[in-house]
This record gives sequence, structure tokens and C-alpha cells, in this order.
Amino acid sequence: MTTDYNPNKNEPNPMRDEYNTAREKMAIPEYGRNIHKMVKHIATIEDREERNKAARTVIAIMGNMNPHLRDINDFKHKLWDHLALISEFKLDIDSPYKPPEISTLTEKPKPVPYNNYPIRYKHYGRILEQMIKAATEMEEGEKKDALIQMIANHMKKSYLTWNRSQVTDEIIYNDLRELSGGKIDKGSELRLSESKDILSRTKKKKQPRKFVPKHGQR
Repeated sequence: MTTDYNPNKNEPNPMRDEYNTAREKMAIPEYGRNIHKMVKHIATIEDREERNKAARTVIAIMGNMNPHLRDINDFKHKLWDHLALISEFKLDIDSPYKPPEISTLTEKPKPVPYNNYPIRYKHYGRILEQMIKAATEMEEGEKKDALIQMIANHMKKSYLTWNRSQVTDEIIYNDLRELSGGKIDKGSELRLSESKDILSRTKKKKQPRKFVPKHGQR
């Protein structure tokens, strides 16, 4: 293959100019450069009816590029919004939907409110503290006792997750009494799992599964 390009002359290199870094930035890269070129061409069509027809054709192509999204509500509305974005809101056509306001594109997202709820023991976490609070508000009975039993065992598991050393059941009893504001004081009535059993189960979960070849497979 030959070319008339001479690197020794001060001429533009057609191969170099094809790099994306030298091309115009795309408004929505997911649609590709050809769609952007089509939209740019639509703006040059003088006849309004022809512009509308070309816009509907491009909308159909954009929709075919994402067939899995057709069942989403307002899918076509989004396509027309994307068309407006790609044209930089310069396309004079009869859109079936009102184009989005340019100001909405420059709006900063609202700050996410973070709760500064103090956690007394971080190794237990906030959710467990909420569970303890819920248990204190329950009526006495089997359901409450079962929940307290589950909470105490989960506390021991969480403690061992962050601290591999042995933890006595007395520590869990005292922490449960403290976190409940003295409302849960079961003490030795609670039967907790052995530390070695908890650590053993945790270790088994972390071990990768071994590959066992089938009969005749090597």
C-alpha cells in the first residue's frame, strides 16, 4: 500500500489526525462518534421537515443500540434528552418532549447527610446497638429471649473478628448490659458459642475451594 504523504514535508499526517485525542470531544461517548456526526449533520439541514425526519431516524438508531433498556419507563424521553445534549441544545426540531434545562446540567449534587451517631464499641457496630435497643423495647417472652441470645452470640463473633485473642463470656455479658443501659442483664443465663468454634467456622469460610478433578480428568 502506498501513500503520497511525505514525512519530510510540512504536510498534515492523515494517520496522525485519526487519533481520538485530536478529535472533537463527544458529549455522550457511549453512543459513538458516528451518532455525534449524524446529529451534527442534522443541524445543517435547512428544511425543517427533513430535520425532524432525520432526528427521528437517529433516535431509532440510538434506541437500537440499547435494546435492553426499552422496558424502562421514559426510555424514549431519555433518548430525546440525549439528542439535545449531543447537539448542545442547538438542534431546532419538533421534539415530542420538552428538552432539559441547561442549568440542571451544571447543578451540583446535594450533599449526602452523614449521621454522626456515636458508636461506643466500633467492633460491634451501630446495627448491633440498634438491635439491642429494639430488644429492650420488646415484651418479655420467648421471642425476646431468643433475640437476646442471638445478639450475644453475634457480639462474641464480632469481638473475635476484630480481636483474635480469646474473649470471655463475662466480657460479652458486661458489654451487653452496658449497651442496653442495664436493661439486659442475663449474665450466665445466656449460653454462648465457644470461641474456638466461632474461629473455626470463620476460617473455613475464608479458605478457597479445592479443585477436585472428575473421574478420568487430569
